[in-house]
Amino acid sequence: AAGAPKPLPSSGPKSLREMPHPLATSSSEEMGPALTPSPDLLLPRSVADKDLSLPNGTPVDTSSPASSSSLLNRLQLDDDLDGETRDLFVTVDDPKKHVCTMETYITYRVTTKTTRAEFDLPEYSVRRRYQDFDWLRNKLEESQPTHLIPPLPEKFVVKGVVDRFSEEFVETRRKALDKFLKRITDHPVLSFNEHFNVFLTAKDLNAYKKQGMALLSKMGESVKYVTGGYKLRSRPLEFAAIGEYLDTFSLKLGTIDRIAQRIIKEQLEYLVELREYGPVYSTWGGLEVELSEPLEGVSACIGNCCTALEELSEDMTEDFLPVLREYILYSESMKNVLKKRDQVQAEYEAKLEAVALKKEDRPKVPTDVEKCQDRVECFNADLKADMERWQNNKRQDFRQLLMGMADKNIQYYEKCLTAWESIIPLLQDKPETK
Repeated sequence: AAGAPKPLPSSGPKSLREMPHPLATSSSEEMGPALTPSPDLLLPRSVADKDLSLPNGTPVDTSSPASSSSLLNRLQLDDDLDGETRDLFVTVDDPKKHVCTMETYITYRVTTKTTRAEFDLPEYSVRRRYQDFDWLRNKLEESQPTHLIPPLPEKFVVKGVVDRFSEEFVETRRKALDKFLKRITDHPVLSFNEHFNVFLTAKDLNAYKKQGMALLSKMGESVKYVTGGYKLRSRPLEFAAIGEYLDTFSLKLGTIDRIAQRIIKEQLEYLVELREYGPVYSTWGGLEVELSEPLEGVSACIGNCCTALEELSEDMTEDFLPVLREYILYSESMKNVLKKRDQVQAEYEAKLEAVALKKEDRPKVPTDVEKCQDRVECFNADLKADMERWQNNKRQDFRQLLMGMADKNIQYYEKCLTAWESIIPLLQDKPETK
């Protein structure tokens, strides 16, 4: 009983005007001035009358593809173009359940392959549990306060899932943890963080946790001890636009998440009815000799539709909802970085006021004020660069997410159509045999 369960399958910143809202149209006129996200989820009126294009400008063929899976095939080629230039690859797989006297928990295998000089070996394989990932994220936030740290999945409960040791829950979490590490791996600064190196390579991570390591950067220490007693006069326009964008973005995504959950709930309720509905035809066919064949056909058809709907609901639960939740958490992480930036700017403004109040003439600005100014400039540059990177990732993720959703729905309706077409010959009149 204590054994492991069956393994589960396994760069300058752009202007904010150039940041398209994922839930709005691509027209710059509809976006409004600066960065005002569209309040409505509306398509252009002439969307059916003009050529469509993806956010990167690639034209979209609106005709039905020969195969529904070709929708995703067109995307996957684009997503792998930069794979050859990377020198660090990390994967999370092979979840295992551990039952101890005090607790039961899941660990995941973290495999690293690299050619970087910072690593002693070209390949590592360690096992980590959720709290280890949480430790890594906290350390990254402490040591890299000017950067956007990717979010972790919720700690205990994913909505709609009761058993956190079920295969579905564990697999959903594994995917999220894998994406978390890949986000860090792709970051030009976070991927070189010493805590990240330790997380990927140390056989006994608990030893490092107890030591504390005390590797906070000077920037981290300065931001950590900002008391928040200063009040920012006004946030610069470009960062005010980012704040407004994040508020609207998280609001829209939260609405879509709630509606999507209701749709899935209704699909599952409909599925329960279908499972009761189909067998009735089979039972009826046993009483009607002349109608037994077509009635059995209808029963089988409904059964096939049940299977197709179950697959669609699983895809929505396992692939669609987690991406929405990740980006809701992502927007909250970006808001936290924005608040830290505001604190540093407020501290800088307060120091400038203190210097201005001193009537003595000084040949130059005090050193601590200059250092504070440097921190503000560093924060601004890092935040804008991370915002650009986040926007690029978001466009790619949502493009693939929505195309995948379209693909799954096409497959669902194709299966239902095939099922119903298969019983038509059984319902047609047959010539009587003599």
